[in-house]
Amino acid sequence: MEKNNHKLNISYFFLSLGVLVSLITTIVSFLNLVFEILDKKMPDVLNAVYQFGYNSYAFDSARSSLATLIIVFPIFLILVYFWKKNDNNLKEYDVILKRWMVYALIFLASVIVLVDLIILVRYFVAGEITLRFILKVLAVIFVAAVSLLYFGPEVFENKWKNLLQKTTLFSSIFVFVFFIIFSFVVIGSPKTQRSLRLDEKRISDLQNIQWQVISYWQQKEKLPDSLEILSNPLSGSYLPIDPEFQKGKKYEYNKKGDLVFELCADFSLPMPEGWQEYNYGRGDVMPMYEKDIAVSYPSDGGVNESWAHEIGRTCFERTIDKDMYPPYPKPL
Repeated sequence: MEKNNHKLNISYFFLSLGVLVSLITTIVSFLNLVFEILDKKMPDVLNAVYQFGYNSYAFDSARSSLATLIIVFPIFLILVYFWKKNDNNLKEYDVILKRWMVYALIFLASVIVLVDLIILVRYFVAGEITLRFILKVLAVIFVAAVSLLYFGPEVFENKWKNLLQKTTLFSSIFVFVFFIIFSFVVIGSPKTQRSLRLDEKRISDLQNIQWQVISYWQQKEKLPDSLEILSNPLSGSYLPIDPEFQKGKKYEYNKKGDLVFELCADFSLPMPEGWQEYNYGRGDVMPMYEKDIAVSYPSDGGVNESWAHEIGRTCFERTIDKDMYPPYPKPL
């Protein structure tokens, strides 16, 4: 019996390790999600551009943090339940392991909190939006308080231990669930995001068709009578089709003059517009990748630049500028 009291419980070791890893992952993903959503909800014009159009890439980081939180946080709750269930059956080495785990957990959580606070203060000094800064700091303080109030009593005896841990646990569940729901409100439901991405593809397809029409005019100095004329297996030209063509949706082309044509499509949602912060408030230079460029910008009379649309069928009239797109030289 004496020998068994000094034996380390392997299952308890891995259970403790799981609690440690899942908690740190939850903290990191939660803070990243809070920062991303606040940056999207309250973009800083110093680090943003005003654009028309949906950019799926702009929400990738928020979606990754949201997915991680949805999966890892419930796992953490389950592991903590079984971890606490073993409190009355711990051997000598298990108690030592538990203390080491709790100290390591508090230390790592403190490091994460301190690093985030330093970054937040740095950007606040540089001119960060005050309300956004305050909300981010509150999120960091909340995470620090939850970690300390729940795991602190495990090594620092407190007569209110059970009540304190239950209150902390249920409040953290409420806050996490609330913010997950709020994240879907800001990002959009999966159905909404799919519709926006379908419309994003439609704009890309219409741009493809537009350049094929312009290229055709430059070669022949006349507009095609129909889209089918543009298909050319020898040159590899092809006509994109609407991603929901099974539902009867299709792209339309109408020749309206010697230099004027229009392209039409059936869109699922109105085109979103507003400030988009691409460096998420964490950098000094906006990334200049093609996928970060807005689909369409507001224009004063420059109809050839606009792809703004409402829900349903929308047409875009285009006029070929001979000076900008001169005909190709004729072969000798």
